Amino acid sequence: MLGYDWPRLHAALNDLPTALLLVAVLFDLAALATKREGFRLVSFWTLALGAVGGAAAVISGLQAEDHIEHGEAVHRVMETHEKLALITLGVFAVLALWRIVRERRMGQGERLLVTLFSLGGLGILFVTANYGGRLIFEHAAAIPSRVLQAELHERTEGHEHARGEQAESPMRDTTAPAPAGHVDPPGTPPHTHPSGTPPHKD
Repeated sequence: MLGYDWPRLHAALNDLPTALLLVAVLFDLAALATKREGFRLVSFWTLALGAVGGAAAVISGLQAEDHIEHGEAVHRVMETHEKLALITLGVFAVLALWRIVRERRMGQGERLLVTLFSLGGLGILFVTANYGGRLIFEHAAAIPSRVLQAELHERTEGHEHARGEQAESPMRDTTAPAPAGHVDPPGTPPHTHPSGTPPHKD
């Protein structure tokens, strides 16, 4: 699909609805605080667009699950991420429909109730995003095994190279030859050396 596989498409579709839903809740709070109609309209449209974008993100995520190599640990995190994403989508979809039907007839109490539900949905959204981040940053999900193995091999080689560079101190002159012998201090009593000892001055 346009050069994307499902995991990459899911990653591409995640950010915009998250930002839109966050902005919707913030403008909803601003509208309650200031009673400004403009803030309320921004909140309404960003909520509607965020819910549509959230549906696209969830659909792509469900498809991506079948295209990711994973073990049991990743599967558990993935299942939790999926359940939270569906709950988040459900909350904001209901809120969007609620406002589409009731937007022009809401009283102050009803708007406050909608805002409270929005804040709850935003909290679930953050937890959902946290589990999605765990899939990538803790379990390297969506990275094929062969790519991950190649990357680990390169990191190991890079680490050994860096350690070798640290072992060569920049202050050390590695071209200077080692001394051929030694000089005894004055007053040293005569002594003999085993055969093969390099020549030196007594």
